[in-house]
Amino acid sequence: MNGVTKYYSLIIFLALSLFAAAQISTAQNLKSSQDKKTIAAFEKSAKNYVKLRERIENKLPKLSKDATAEQIEAHKTAFQRSVQSARSSAKQGDIFTPAATELIKAIIKNEFKGKERVELRKTVLEADTQGVPLKINFPYPDSKEQIEMPATLLLALPQLPKQLRFRFLGRSLLLLDRENGLIIDYMTNALP
Repeated sequence: MNGVTKYYSLIIFLALSLFAAAQISTAQNLKSSQDKKTIAAFEKSAKNYVKLRERIENKLPKLSKDATAEQIEAHKTAFQRSVQSARSSAKQGDIFTPAATELIKAIIKNEFKGKERVELRKTVLEADTQGVPLKINFPYPDSKEQIEMPATLLLALPQLPKQLRFRFLGRSLLLLDRENGLIIDYMTNALP
């Protein structure tokens, strides 16, 4: 697929997402008390990770406004290694618990039906993500594409602290650190 076609596909995808955002799913408002507990536990785990990474980041030397590309890269690498060390026992499912995984899969399935699901799957599966391993504490390569999450899905999913973001990697859903690029957790078969 050439760049222009990919660009127009993304524009169409975003337009559909924005249209759907205007019609926020009522399913979000009809969550059971158990779903609310699951979401609260997920959000608490995400916030706990952020507290850990903030403590680590605050101990690192600060970058100056005039930092060179090499200094910025060295800082990012030191940050990654420090977080990796602090989370050496982290494993898949620490944040995406079985209950959170089940709920998030249901939200994705509910939010994307029919043609929207086909478009989402097409956009995600055509992204240049080949060779990115599903591995906790692994840095997501800067050279690989990251698919932005549709607005309607972000509204329906549990809320993340600003330091984290959801990203699809094939049919899997990742939880990424925005600054150091580490894969914090992931769930497989998230995309129906």
